[in-house]
Amino acid sequence: MMNELSQIISQIEPVDPAWLVRAQERLDSLTKPPGSLGRLEELAARYVAIRRDLMPELQTKWVVVFAADHGVVAEGVSAYPQDVTYQMVYNFLRGGAGINVLARQARARVEVVDIGVNHDFAEVQDLIARKVAYGSRNMAREPAMNRDEALKALLVGVERAEAATAAGVDVIAAGDMGIGNTTAASALASVFTGRPVSAVTGRGTGIEDKVWQHKVAVINRALSLHRPDPADPLGALAAVGGLEIAGIAGLILGCAAARRPLLLDGFIATAGALVAAAMAPAATDYLIAAHRSVEPGHQTVLDYLKLKPLLNLNMRLGEGTGAALGMLLLEAGLRIYREMATFAEAGVSEKEEG
Repeated sequence: MMNELSQIISQIEPVDPAWLVRAQERLDSLTKPPGSLGRLEELAARYVAIRRDLMPELQTKWVVVFAADHGVVAEGVSAYPQDVTYQMVYNFLRGGAGINVLARQARARVEVVDIGVNHDFAEVQDLIARKVAYGSRNMAREPAMNRDEALKALLVGVERAEAATAAGVDVIAAGDMGIGNTTAASALASVFTGRPVSAVTGRGTGIEDKVWQHKVAVINRALSLHRPDPADPLGALAAVGGLEIAGIAGLILGCAAARRPLLLDGFIATAGALVAAAMAPAATDYLIAAHRSVEPGHQTVLDYLKLKPLLNLNMRLGEGTGAALGMLLLEAGLRIYREMATFAEAGVSEKEEG
């Protein structure tokens, strides 16, 4: 399995800046003052450079939602019971969740992957069954996963990226579902950024002050127990991460290898990006940060990855909801790039020099 992961990582190349220049030349020829459409232009140029196509299309969009449970919930770190994870999977499949609504608006398919839910779904239509384990273990008492489990979950993410590419998908968004996953994301954020646990830990599903303090203590206990090394990203992921976070990290690596942009959602997805970036720094060239979550660790991680979010709407739902909104902005930028008339085509005088 390590050979397979190494092969994917070896295929990831930095985005060629020459393609950004070529895209900007077209943008500057359109009937507008240079740069006047701000980040829409930036998005269009990034998409062109990632796809290495001066007139790329953006037709097919997928949101891949990885679902998994977390053993650390036994420590009382969440406001919701673990059963909510599998209940929400059924909600996704029925089309009744927030991500379903926003994905319909973006004309994107929602793919739900059971990568580690503590529930037997049997034969459920449209569910991608890739269960690595029945949830992670309690990181406060033992490693959340062993290395083989973490690696297997990473490769599930790679596989979903490859499936999307084979289906002709143009852009992919990463989503998540898993009660307790902000605890795992906070632990990873502290490990990779070096920031104190208290600075990167938020209130997740809405916990009170006393529970938040307990959550910070639980994470600190886990870090003291395992001493995860950021120079060993697979080991850090196994020690204090989650199966859905591993899946997201693999999805990012697979998208980068296939030259497909990946829209990041909130804190959980961005924790997956930390792992992917530690394994393949060039993978960050293929990431678009859709929004800034109200989770305090999210901005810390975005800054660490040098990513600037498109939106700040005080969202903290997860599921890929912010990323679905980002798809709409990416499509708007590319429509400007492809469909707006140039000065020459419109017979409009350009800016005078001097």
